[in-house]
Amino acid sequence: MRKIWKELVWGLTLCAVVIPSLEATTPKDQRKFDYFFYEGLKLKNAGQFDAAFDAFNHCLTIDSVSAPLLYELSSFYVRLNRGERAVELLKQAVTHSSDNFTYKMALASVSRGIGLYEEAAEEYGELVREYPEKEMLIYYWADALTQAGEIGQAIDAYNALEASVGMNEALSMQKYKLYNLLDKPNEAFGELEKLADKYPMEARYQIVLGDLRLSEGRLDDALAYYQKAHKVDPANPYYIVAMANYYEAKGDKTSAERQIRDALANPKLDVQTKVGVLSRYISRLQQTQQGTETANKLFDTLLEQHPEEVDLKLMYGGLLQMQGKDEEARFQFQLVTEMEPGNESAWQSLLSLALKKEDMPEIIRVCQACMELFPDSPEYYFYLGIAYYQEEEYQKSLDTYYAGLEVIPAENLALKSDFYGQIGDLYSQMERKDEAYKAYDEALKYNDKNVLVLNNYSYFLSLEKRDLKKAERMSAQCIKLEPDNATYLDTYAWIFFMQGNYTLAKIYIESALEKDTTNSAELVDHYGDILYMCGDKDKAVEQWKRAREMGKESDVLDRKIKRREYIEDKEAK
Repeated sequence: MRKIWKELVWGLTLCAVVIPSLEATTPKDQRKFDYFFYEGLKLKNAGQFDAAFDAFNHCLTIDSVSAPLLYELSSFYVRLNRGERAVELLKQAVTHSSDNFTYKMALASVSRGIGLYEEAAEEYGELVREYPEKEMLIYYWADALTQAGEIGQAIDAYNALEASVGMNEALSMQKYKLYNLLDKPNEAFGELEKLADKYPMEARYQIVLGDLRLSEGRLDDALAYYQKAHKVDPANPYYIVAMANYYEAKGDKTSAERQIRDALANPKLDVQTKVGVLSRYISRLQQTQQGTETANKLFDTLLEQHPEEVDLKLMYGGLLQMQGKDEEARFQFQLVTEMEPGNESAWQSLLSLALKKEDMPEIIRVCQACMELFPDSPEYYFYLGIAYYQEEEYQKSLDTYYAGLEVIPAENLALKSDFYGQIGDLYSQMERKDEAYKAYDEALKYNDKNVLVLNNYSYFLSLEKRDLKKAERMSAQCIKLEPDNATYLDTYAWIFFMQGNYTLAKIYIESALEKDTTNSAELVDHYGDILYMCGDKDKAVEQWKRAREMGKESDVLDRKIKRREYIEDKEAK
């Protein structure tokens, strides 16, 4: 598809053309202007934006003060995310057509959109005064004032709007938030009290007031508001959760649980309401950092009533997973996939659990099922490839990644890079080095900051003593991107080692060991090699022995220790 917005070209065009205001437009010029202006409108409506812009720009050479033209041009800069230029053009449009509501509204809106809140507030304020019948203008004005930090004036604006349209929840909540910003809790609470008084049959306003008092530790006051809510709507799920929270705050866990259990057993409440009650209760337990295990029995109760409710099983599985009860969670997610095979959320949860356990057969099972059910989702190809790799099924892994490349969206360059990186690693494992390096080059073409590829590519080159300067550049890029990564520091050190620069190699391997959190025997072995080349044979042998004690098993390592000399590991290649 042809690139529509030639931003750079347009920007240069406008900078180069400085057009004076014409004192008078001849009839011939007016005809030219009208022709190109309406041609521009027609092209714009047809989606031919490049041509439309050119037409409007030509109009500008004929009449630089035409308000309609300036307004049209401003819309292009809004779409190009060049709001400052759009504001300049709109200001000119308003100057030359000061009674046009559309131009003024656009100026205020664009100013607000690019963060010029004070200017936007001034524009909206003027519009409010000029068009008092347009009530929504006051809302925009108040919002701009809030963004500009003029909280008191914003509250005044909302009060004016409330006087015009009457009290409603949106306005009261806005004022409630603003009073809190001003650290005026009494005034904030008063706004909600007025709302509750205005709508006495709305139980949720009483509950909100009760929740606020509960958060302040005023339990008796909270209970009074909850009781008012109960009189209005005894089955309100918010009331049920509020009372459970009230009992929790009192330290009466038994009553809190009973409150929720009674609600779940209530035949008058539909299952979605019950799920909502349980969800809010769990959220409350989490917010107060209390154990969530009390919710498990409640889930069991609800599942007995509604065994076919998929959302309930997903929610319960998520709670069990959060509690570390992975097998129980897996059972719930598996049930969902059997009841609703197309439920991708359940499959992804199963995949997450399998990845956590590093259960390769399960990863393969889940990914293969998902590739059939969701063929356009490349992530399943990625994880399947990893599982095959771990199972040493290298060709299957390779085929999987190549198949996955076909379904990756064209714009997702980072994922393409990751796939080619995996392909490179596979070819390396399969001793097909030239193909590995081609894959790595392809990966870096899509993302030249892919640190995993940069590191692996440079390390494999160093093992072959091939293109060491290129390896050094790539490894240096890794260090720049992640300076505290011990693995990347080790690679950098090893490249210097292979180049014979043992001083730098020692500096970077010691930095790697300092930052290593994995207790890597490989790093210690490399340290011994570098120390040996630096002339410190005793310390080198000491490090080799330490690497063996840490679990590294290698004939080369044993021979290095026995012969007390560096031996190149041919197998590493």
